Amino acid sequence: MATQPVTDSSFFGHPRGLSTLFFTEMWERFSYYGMRAILILYLTAQLMNGGLGMDKTTAGAIYGIFTASVYLLSLPGGWVADRILGQRKAVLYGGIIIAIGNALLAAPLIWTFYLGLGLICVGTGLLKTNASTLVGSLYSADDKRRDAGFSIYYVGINLGAFLAPLIVGYVGQTISWRLAFLFVTAGMTVGIIQYVVTQRHLGDAGLRPATPPGPAEMKQLTMGLAGVIGLPILFGALQVWGTTEFSASAIADGFSVLMATCFIGIFIVLWMACKPGQERKNIAVILCLSLASAVFWSLFEQAGSTLTLFADEKTNNVAFGLAYPSSWFQSVNSLWLFALAPLFTMLWFKLGPKEPSVPAKFSLALLFVGLGFLILVPPAVSADLGIKVSPLWLVFTYLLHTIGELCLSPVGLSAMTRLAPARFAGVIMGVFFMSIATGNFIGGRLAGFYESMKLEQLFLYVALVAMAAGGLLAVFVKPLRRMIGETK
Repeated sequence: MATQPVTDSSFFGHPRGLSTLFFTEMWERFSYYGMRAILILYLTAQLMNGGLGMDKTTAGAIYGIFTASVYLLSLPGGWVADRILGQRKAVLYGGIIIAIGNALLAAPLIWTFYLGLGLICVGTGLLKTNASTLVGSLYSADDKRRDAGFSIYYVGINLGAFLAPLIVGYVGQTISWRLAFLFVTAGMTVGIIQYVVTQRHLGDAGLRPATPPGPAEMKQLTMGLAGVIGLPILFGALQVWGTTEFSASAIADGFSVLMATCFIGIFIVLWMACKPGQERKNIAVILCLSLASAVFWSLFEQAGSTLTLFADEKTNNVAFGLAYPSSWFQSVNSLWLFALAPLFTMLWFKLGPKEPSVPAKFSLALLFVGLGFLILVPPAVSADLGIKVSPLWLVFTYLLHTIGELCLSPVGLSAMTRLAPARFAGVIMGVFFMSIATGNFIGGRLAGFYESMKLEQLFLYVALVAMAAGGLLAVFVKPLRRMIGETK
C-alpha cells in the first residue's frame, strides 16, 4: 500500500512531520558526533589518563571500521524497514539500540566498549537510513519543496553535530571520557522521547513494510544480526587476550574485502531486479554518484581522524589567551554550514533553469574538498618542523569542505529518494550511506599514515586524488544528466 504524502505546511512551509524527523536526527547526530569527536583521542590517550593507550595505526583501523560500519549497516537497516518493520518502527528501535550502546561505552570493561560500538552501528543503520526515507515520504514526487525540505532536515543534522563536540568534547578532554559517553546517552534518550511523542505528525508514512519476508529470509536475518552483534564481542575478547594490534589490522584488512564485495554485489542485484529502461538507467547513475560520494567522504571524514590528530598535536589551540579542547574544531564545519546553507538554498532557487545538475554538483563537491586539503600543505610543512600552526588553517579548510558538503550531501539524499524505485526506497538510501561508509573507512585507514608519512605529502596526495576524481566526473556530467532526464 503506497504512502500518501503529507499535505500540510505548518513547519516553515513544510509538513509538520518534518519537525519530528528534524529533532530526531538532531539528537541522533548529537549522540554520534559527540562520541566521534572524542573516539580517536580516547583510543590513543594513555591508560593513566583514562584512555586505552593504543598506537595511532591501531586506533585509526578501529575508528575506520566503526565509522564505516555505522553507514554500512544502513543497507540491512533499509531492508529490515522495507520488508519487516516499516520505517516508523525502524527509527524507534534504532534510537533505543543506540542509547543502550552509548551507555555501554561508559562501562569500565573493554568487552562492553566494543559491544557498545557494535550496538551503535546496528542502531544507526536502522535509524539514519529510514529517517531520511521518511523525509522523502512527506512529499509527492513532483513537490517543489522536496530539496528545500531536505536542506532544513540537514540543518537539524548539523545542529546536533555542532553542539556535540563543544559539550561532549569538553567533558571528555577535561573531565572524564566515561562521563562524556553518558552525555551522548542522554542526548539520544531525549531524541527517542521526542520521536514517540510527536510521530503522529508523520501521518501514515512508514507505518507498514512494503513486502513482508518469507521464513527463509527471516532465518538469514537472524543469523546476520547474530554475526553483527557477535563480532564486537569477539573483538573485545581478543583485546583482553592481548592480541589487539593483530586483530585490529586483520579485521581492517578483511573489512576492505567485505566492503568491496558488498558495493559490487548490491549493484549487481539491483541491476538484475530492476526493469530494463529508466529504472536501470537510474541505477547506473546511482552507482556513479555513489562512487563520487565515497571519494568525497574519504577526505571529508578525516575530520574525526587525521585532522583531529593534526588539531590536537600540531595546532596552537589558544584563543585570547585561553586554551580550548582540540575536539572543538569538529564543530567548525557545522558553524560554516549554518552560515552557508541558507545562501545555497537561495542560490539554487535564484539560478532556476541554470542551476547545476546533480552530477555537476557532485563534481564541484570533489573539487572543494580537495582544495581544503591543498591549502593545508604549507602549514603541514611548518608542523613537521615542530612549529604549532594557526588554527585559522583548519577553519578555512572546513569552510571549503562545507561548501563541498552542501553541493553533495543534501543533494544526494534528495536524488536517492527521487531516483530509487519505490519498492527499493530503503535499500537505495542504504546504498548511498554505503558510499559514506566506504569513505569513512578509507578516512580512518589514512590516519595510519599520520606518523609514517610527512604531513605535507599526505595532504597533497589526498587533495590531488579528490580533484582528479572531480575532473573525471565533470567529463560525464552531460551523459549522466540525460540519463536521469535533466535537461537544464
